[in-house]
Amino acid sequence: MTQKFDTLGLNKSILDAIEATGYTTPTPVQAQAVPEALAGRDLLVSSQTGSGKTAAFMLPALQALSEPAKVAGRGVRVLVLTPTRELAMQVTKATETYGRNLKRIKTVSIVGGMPYPVQNRLLKAGADILVATPGRLLDQMQSGRVDLTRLEMLVLDEADRMLDMGFKDDLEAIVAQTPAERQTLLFSATIDNNIARLAHGMLKNPVRIDVSGQQAKHENIEQRLHFADDMAHKNRLLDHLLRDESMQQAIVFTSTKRAADDLASDLHSQGFAVGALHGDMKQAARTRTLAALRKGGLRVLVATDVAARGIDVQGISHVINYDLPRQAEDYVHRIGRTGRAGKNGIAISFANVRETFTVRNIERFTSQAIPVSVIEGLEPKQKAFDRKPAGAPKKFGAKPAGKFGGKFSDRGTTFGDRASSGHGAGSSFSNASKPSGAKPDYAKSGGAKPSGLGSWTKPASAYAGKKEGSFGDKKQGTATTRRTTV
Repeated sequence: MTQKFDTLGLNKSILDAIEATGYTTPTPVQAQAVPEALAGRDLLVSSQTGSGKTAAFMLPALQALSEPAKVAGRGVRVLVLTPTRELAMQVTKATETYGRNLKRIKTVSIVGGMPYPVQNRLLKAGADILVATPGRLLDQMQSGRVDLTRLEMLVLDEADRMLDMGFKDDLEAIVAQTPAERQTLLFSATIDNNIARLAHGMLKNPVRIDVSGQQAKHENIEQRLHFADDMAHKNRLLDHLLRDESMQQAIVFTSTKRAADDLASDLHSQGFAVGALHGDMKQAARTRTLAALRKGGLRVLVATDVAARGIDVQGISHVINYDLPRQAEDYVHRIGRTGRAGKNGIAISFANVRETFTVRNIERFTSQAIPVSVIEGLEPKQKAFDRKPAGAPKKFGAKPAGKFGGKFSDRGTTFGDRASSGHGAGSSFSNASKPSGAKPDYAKSGGAKPSGLGSWTKPASAYAGKKEGSFGDKKQGTATTRRTTV
């Protein structure tokens, strides 16, 4: 028998608001988490992105606010911490949707990138529900503008992501200033050792709910893998996919902010309704871009991983990984931007022969092989990356037999390793390995590549124009305890 929302113990005002959204059946995480939260228990929940977890904690929070406060005053009663501005805005919107029939409940969002004077006025006016990113909230708390002595419920949304972004110290500092008798709900895509340690210090005898981890099959999302010989080939693949009439809206993920801007500019010049979204944009610009996406004004959004969590747009039919994510976990959150609200979606990833290890990590993490697809007329020339039986030695493509006089050494043709000529990691072939009289750089010269030369002439980082060592909105080598501005 299918469970309905009216069996979860929610009051009529909230049930009417849910009915107005068109939802009639709770998702598994909602069905399990809402009754336990209404009973006042602390929760430790593992649930994938797109599973309906926002309603799983916001519905009980709104019900708690419909009752008289336990402590008199004007302080915050519900605090929701999120890793990114986009996720904070999503939670705020959901709060307003589900709480539309509840009177005198005020929600305020405090995030990085928003002008302090505006936030100061909002906080001074008072708030029942505060949705915030940890860094900006801690700044406001240290300025004496946030009172948490009245707090009844603390929600940590995407706790794993907040730890990844270096918010551990901020989280502990914030929690230390909350009442010990508060109710705490922690939601994470997976419960690893770091999350378990965090939960141990913040939750009291929590109910553990494990709906679906990061290895969820995403059965409603068709996954594909396309090989690209070089950047020109990758761009032709992208153009073909974006011109498919079956594509409603797409998010194209790049590894750097510069790449997102450059690719969005290129697509715009080709006539696509496109926008960019990344961490260097001001909050007002990010809000306008997301609003245009939701209203259908944008058909393509080019984004960094800042958008992998927090975008809930049901019209996203395709997710395209123009650059593969560094972390397998980010792949799961990226593709979770499509197939929302029970709809089907398509997730397409581009890869080259040097990204074998990255693809294998994703497949091991998700316990799924990503099927390789080929578009007629855009077939890759490289024959590398063949599926090998378990235990077979890894090979990154066969050496060109007899090409260029057989002068390629093992060191000179190993992808990603330092070539014998002294070129660093990432060189496709060393200059010492090139035939006499050959052009030193086929990509720059514009000349045709020799037949059989299976090289990746320019990685995505080169296209992005970023200095070596950058990735997405993070910096390599940054300690995990460093606070990230969101």
